[in-house]
Amino acid sequence: MLRKFKILLPILFVFSLFTSFQTTVNTDPKDKILLTILKYVLLQGHYEPQQIDDAFSVKVYDEFLERLDPSKRYFLQSDIDEFSTYKTQIDDQINSEDLSFFFLVYNRFTQRTEESKTYYKEILANKFNFEVSDETLEVDPEKTPYAKTKNDLINLWNKQLKYNALTRLVDKISDEDDKYKEDSTYVKKSTDKLEIESREATLSNMNDLYERIDELTYSDWFTTYVNSIAETFDPHTTYFDPSVKKQFDISMAGKLEGIGARLQKKNDYTRVDELISGGPAWKSGELEVGDIILKVAQGNEAPLDIVGMRLDHAIEFIKGKKGTEVRLTVKKIDGNIKVISIIRDIVELDETFVKSSIIKKDGRTFGVINLPKFYIDFDEKNFRNSTTDMAQEIERLKKENVEGILLDLRNNGGGSLQTAIEISGLFINKGPVVQVKYRDRNPDIKNDTDPKIQWNGPLVVLVNELSASASEIFAAAMQDYHRAVIIGGKQTYGKGTVQSVLDLNKYHNLDEDLGALKITIQKFYRINGGSTQMEGVHSDIMLPDRYSYMEIGERDSKNALKFDKVAPANYVLWNNYENYDLTINNSKKRIENNKYFKLIDENAKWLKRSQDESLVYLNMEDYKNDLENHKNESMKYKEIGEYTSNLTYTSPFYEKPLLEADEDLAEKREAWHTNLKKDIYVEEALNVLSELKLKPQYQLVKN
Repeated sequence: MLRKFKILLPILFVFSLFTSFQTTVNTDPKDKILLTILKYVLLQGHYEPQQIDDAFSVKVYDEFLERLDPSKRYFLQSDIDEFSTYKTQIDDQINSEDLSFFFLVYNRFTQRTEESKTYYKEILANKFNFEVSDETLEVDPEKTPYAKTKNDLINLWNKQLKYNALTRLVDKISDEDDKYKEDSTYVKKSTDKLEIESREATLSNMNDLYERIDELTYSDWFTTYVNSIAETFDPHTTYFDPSVKKQFDISMAGKLEGIGARLQKKNDYTRVDELISGGPAWKSGELEVGDIILKVAQGNEAPLDIVGMRLDHAIEFIKGKKGTEVRLTVKKIDGNIKVISIIRDIVELDETFVKSSIIKKDGRTFGVINLPKFYIDFDEKNFRNSTTDMAQEIERLKKENVEGILLDLRNNGGGSLQTAIEISGLFINKGPVVQVKYRDRNPDIKNDTDPKIQWNGPLVVLVNELSASASEIFAAAMQDYHRAVIIGGKQTYGKGTVQSVLDLNKYHNLDEDLGALKITIQKFYRINGGSTQMEGVHSDIMLPDRYSYMEIGERDSKNALKFDKVAPANYVLWNNYENYDLTINNSKKRIENNKYFKLIDENAKWLKRSQDESLVYLNMEDYKNDLENHKNESMKYKEIGEYTSNLTYTSPFYEKPLLEADEDLAEKREAWHTNLKKDIYVEEALNVLSELKLKPQYQLVKN
């Protein structure tokens, strides 16, 4: 197979001689003006402006090359050597509106992608040999160097395409076996036939990929360069070109149909970053944060490989009209490959609202409140906000004579700062809740000014690594006041910054639209003075979970702003628990001796090891054995998913007539209560809640 490239290489070399001396000159002054405006806004408006110096230049350099070629399948080491002369000059070029580095890299990238069109077609025209012993592929680009020669690059392409075809072939063989099991008269296709089909499917996928690459304009690539600069300030500072800004406005103003998941680019892969409460993916329960989406199929159609695809393009294939089916081939965080079917829908708003359940435990009554987000809606026709809903839910639970409340903030990504402050006020006397700081200013202390306490009884707050932003503000306040016991993951997400979207057109008088910049302008601090940035909120009681040893959250993001402190605010501890420390210590002992939590911790360590594995097999038997080993290993932890408690969960009294009148609502509540019964984290949180005792002189207000 590679002999054919001995003829091809001289042709490519001649081609490169011509293209390497071509220089694209952009006569449109808009790009230089955009660069100047961007620098001005970032330096003047960002919470923590960077020094535009050599160190900054190196970060932009690395980021831009990684964005263009995350798998190192295009650039040669000789290209990198040539680019590296600019490694510490980008700062000077930004200051002087010089785009030489961008044009050099952009033109070379265009050249290399054109060359690669021939690579993949030639490679996929020949049969793969999947019996080569000990043949592997390193899929972590950080562990692989750039190819030194064209032959090295072609060898890399060969391995990558071989792996793509192998995964398809193994799936096809498995499908054929399943058909034969269902019908013994079925004539299975030969492995040779399936191998051809696998290469053809890979070729079709690559053709589709390059068709989308060809559709990208110069403006798209320049936006990539601009964002390499903007996101060096912090991961939440992003440039929106005019077309992306319009899409952003639509997404903020309306509802998008799809699977209800936020996705993130991780090297060449599309990773699930968050599941939206009430969305189809959330309701299915099969897709998890951290899963990698490898392929996307529309119903029964052939799956499309999205590895290496731009995130916005991948999203276009994943989202779709309500009622349509999408099948996602995902690599689970335990390494297993699974096909997940999801029926697209619109996120149901009622599932993002506060809801509660009543629990009977040892003859006593407690309440669980689930708050998926800190919402506020100023629509006059349907005004709802989480503060009034939470206050109402507390009153309903008080009528049920609950002795304590468990507030579940797991997977709550935040929302309205205003409601986070107001909901904190439902559990404390008036006082400070959070400190908000602009750059070069003293912190602004945000207070709860209402002395009324809606609930003054025992309170436990359940969090995890995906509780973020406003959730962290609330949890931090409850922890600092010693008002509640915080139980859950080792620490919450750690997003302690605030962004604002600035229209860049107000900084120029051109006729053209320059888009907008989402820029970090504020930082949150706890009332004890510590920031929630990076550190989040560390639980009083840490429960092991599948993310315990993984880098999940803000600390997993490049260029994230650091943790720091300001002066603490003046506040008085709630100090009305009789056994606050003892309850926490008792829980820690229970967790340490609980066989399920021990198993969960072992599973979390295994998941971390699996996540770190980046060497894949190109020998079919080795590949199949690896899949089987992962599957067998995961079965060791099957008992975790089979856990169930002896607790009973029911809807509060007010909701029962609604359930009789609404079959859909009744089904949702039944599903929620079933999940609560199987939730070992909720059970331990309730153990803590049942142990917390108020001081004898402190009276529980029940009305």
